[in-house]
Amino acid sequence: MSAIYRGIISVADKFVPAKLAPFWNHPAGPKTIFFWAPSFKWGLVIAGIADIARPAEKLSPPQSTALAATGIVWARYSTVIIPKNWNLFTVNIFVGATGLYQLSRIINHRRSLAAQDAKVEK
Repeated sequence: MSAIYRGIISVADKFVPAKLAPFWNHPAGPKTIFFWAPSFKWGLVIAGIADIARPAEKLSPPQSTALAATGIVWARYSTVIIPKNWNLFTVNIFVGATGLYQLSRIINHRRSLAAQDAKVEK
């Protein structure tokens, strides 16, 4: 498999414009897993944004907590590793933000239910 990948990259190298060469050859550029892993992680962000349309009672607090925590932890990690990977940093900021936003929706929903229950009891 890696021989096929190296063959594809060697062919693609010939077609990369000079202006894109620094990006293409960067240690965290498209020739490496350091580019592709965070790029596919954007799927988590898209899923988190899609969950905004879901009712708050159907959201998972453990899942939202895990997304928020991993987003924050890995965003920090991406600033201390070498090579610096700004794609990894950005995607993790967004993963953390969507997790925190969903957690805030869950908390607000539960507070509103508690307030309604308190009104009914009076």
